[in-house]
Amino acid sequence: MKQERQDIKITVLLPCYNAEGTIRETLESIKWADEILVVDSFSTDKTLEICREYTDRILQHPYINSAAQKNRAIPQCEYEWVLQVDTDEVLDLGGEKEIREALKCQGQDVDAYEFRFKNLFYGKWLRYGGLYPDYHVRLFRRDKGKFQTKEVHARLIVPGRVKRMETHFIHNDFKGISSYLFKYERYMRYECGELLKAGRKFCWIDIVIKPFVVFLDRYFLKAGFRDGLHGFFYAHLVALYVFLKYVLLWETEWKKKTK
Repeated sequence: MKQERQDIKITVLLPCYNAEGTIRETLESIKWADEILVVDSFSTDKTLEICREYTDRILQHPYINSAAQKNRAIPQCEYEWVLQVDTDEVLDLGGEKEIREALKCQGQDVDAYEFRFKNLFYGKWLRYGGLYPDYHVRLFRRDKGKFQTKEVHARLIVPGRVKRMETHFIHNDFKGISSYLFKYERYMRYECGELLKAGRKFCWIDIVIKPFVVFLDRYFLKAGFRDGLHGFFYAHLVALYVFLKYVLLWETEWKKKTK
């Protein structure tokens, strides 16, 4: 059964930390929301100053990981439907209209909606290489949604149906090689830890064959070459990520042996 309502309100949940360079564009894209709840990890730049131009609902909590920060904040959202947005994301034009129209007549069994992401790399939207369509659940019922308890790559889980929106999110988290390596080192260390927990041992094939296979997959099988030089660079970076992840696995084993 579908319900038709005219008064469904939406809370935007916006986690942040030192995002003065990007957060205004994010806020401009979602300023139509009925509530904006900012969850800050004690920013030291002008992030909160900018946020206060759009909302007075600001919570602060020490950062543990992304999923924990969001899960802690979800019950604080005032309205039933929550749109979670990150500070390196912008909701595309037309997003408000589609969201509000969808919520007017959603079924009772629908607990969430997922959106397609346009991932930018050096300012270019990468359409190939496995990056599009890239779906993420971002609009959900407050009392039904929860992020997986994972250090990184945590997905939002709901018990009911998940439908799709046509609107895109523009995702621009790539600021250059240095910031990429800094950010993804934490991801690599987490994945390395998961391998160790599973009893995985280092093998030469991990650094000789796997990165090469990943590059072939991204660049040729998934047509990354159609994105030009940007696609070539991206495929190499993904392969480098895999290479370094297994180097960390070897490094961990080596340190244990040399103690």
